[in-house]
Amino acid sequence: MKKLLSLALAAVMLLALLTACGGGNNGPANSGEPNTNTDQTEFNVISGISALSGGYDDNPVLNAMMENAGIKINWETMSDSLGEQVNIRLTGGELPDAVQAVGWSNYDLGRYGRGGTFIDLTPYVTDASVMPNLSAILEKYPQIKAAITQDDGKIYGLPAAEMMGTGATGAADDYSIHSIQQFSMINKAWLDDLGLAVPETVEELRTALQAFKDNDMAHKMYSADAGSTIPMSFGFDQWCWGQNIFYAPFGLTNWSDVCSDLRLTKDKEVVFDCVSDGYREAITYYHDWYADGLIDIEVFSQDDKQYLAKCAQGYVGVATWWEINELMASHAADYVYLPPLKGPDGTCTVTIKSAGSAVNSGNLSITKACQSPANLLKFYDQWYTGENVMQLQYGPIGVYFNEEKDAQGMYVSITDEEAQAKFGKSAGELKGANEVAGPKLILSEYYTNVFHMEPRALQRLDDLQNFWFKYVDDFTFYPVDCVFTQSELDDLDLYRPDFESHVKEQEALWFRDGGPSDAEWEAYKQDLVDTYGMEQILEVYKNAYARYAAAE
Repeated sequence: MKKLLSLALAAVMLLALLTACGGGNNGPANSGEPNTNTDQTEFNVISGISALSGGYDDNPVLNAMMENAGIKINWETMSDSLGEQVNIRLTGGELPDAVQAVGWSNYDLGRYGRGGTFIDLTPYVTDASVMPNLSAILEKYPQIKAAITQDDGKIYGLPAAEMMGTGATGAADDYSIHSIQQFSMINKAWLDDLGLAVPETVEELRTALQAFKDNDMAHKMYSADAGSTIPMSFGFDQWCWGQNIFYAPFGLTNWSDVCSDLRLTKDKEVVFDCVSDGYREAITYYHDWYADGLIDIEVFSQDDKQYLAKCAQGYVGVATWWEINELMASHAADYVYLPPLKGPDGTCTVTIKSAGSAVNSGNLSITKACQSPANLLKFYDQWYTGENVMQLQYGPIGVYFNEEKDAQGMYVSITDEEAQAKFGKSAGELKGANEVAGPKLILSEYYTNVFHMEPRALQRLDDLQNFWFKYVDDFTFYPVDCVFTQSELDDLDLYRPDFESHVKEQEALWFRDGGPSDAEWEAYKQDLVDTYGMEQILEVYKNAYARYAAAE
């Protein structure tokens, strides 16, 4: 709390400075005065969505909230390339009334807010006549308001957080359930049939993958079509189903919530992993696997639905996902977690990420196209009750949660066995089908007075502490709630998009085609400096972190 309040004070001081210098003027839309127009009752909202969800049009929880607020929402949902598609819309002036579940960073919010695309929500979130539930939470927890307030003193997005961490299991240190985003897994039934142990090194994994391919294990074990075995699959640079955990044998697991490949080291140095020797070694090493047909040829093009289907049908030997049951469906019992592997030099490096318990405001913003923000925000204020956010996160009462409360007056979630018997799905699949992505603020107190934490979540927290954390020797991470000055945002706006795109494209090319040679590697690193502003980007994140650390 001390840190967040210190940052809020710094933001107020910076706002005064910017105003005195002529900055901070966003025009009438962000003048600090609420829009009192209440004529609009139909709204267009673009939203992210779970890969397992069928859409929001028939969601009973959302429909009841719309009826209570006296509005209608036309949903446009997508699970693939959401951020990219929304950025194209916003920069092209094709504005919906609101954007939901994009996961904007403070950088994105500041950029669109100062530019006038996103409106300032401050006069609404503090008004009990518009948002009584949220305003009460912000009054009770001022640190939440501080966390979502930009350095210009304005709020461009509603607060969201899932305050679910290892502390809920009685651990002394509280780490988010999202600390390690990718759980790798392997088909142990296939290994057993081949007389192989669970791999501990990258070379042992390569041997297993080659055996999976040579023996066409999906065909042999599950009677799949001949030749359908995919030894290893993932989605290139995707969130919980990406390849990053497989970079651990080479000294990095380059995930970050603030900028791709950015990392804060144990010595509190801000670095980019994409120019490290280990990064080069990893993509060079795995190219050989790809060239030999051990890695799915579609890792660069498949979407999450295609990936889920392949895994559920038993085609894939090694994969990554949030958990085994949700990905492998009826074949889940045959899989075990594949631990982070030792590299050619015998080492393994797993870092953690900061997403999760940290409060952010990147999941609901209202654009200047909205004529009646107060009407729309009355709908979203209903998200800020324990019972409603419970249903938005997991599914309706009577579906994911039993209708009857237990002796403690708490809702109890459905078991895997009950879910299979009633809906023909695992509890994880049922959650994915009913979950609504967006500004869900799940306070830790809800787990003691509204609903019990789902068994799957408790199991994942246990897995983190007793399995995955064994491979983490550095729990340092770059904080997601660093704030940036206008000048820093201008630099990031100028350089970061092209920098990240170039790094990602080059990584995929080398992974697919092989490389880089010494000359190509040196040219790539120099190009990041000369053309893509790597040094300027790094300086921004170093300065933002220095201010954050000073406020602790």
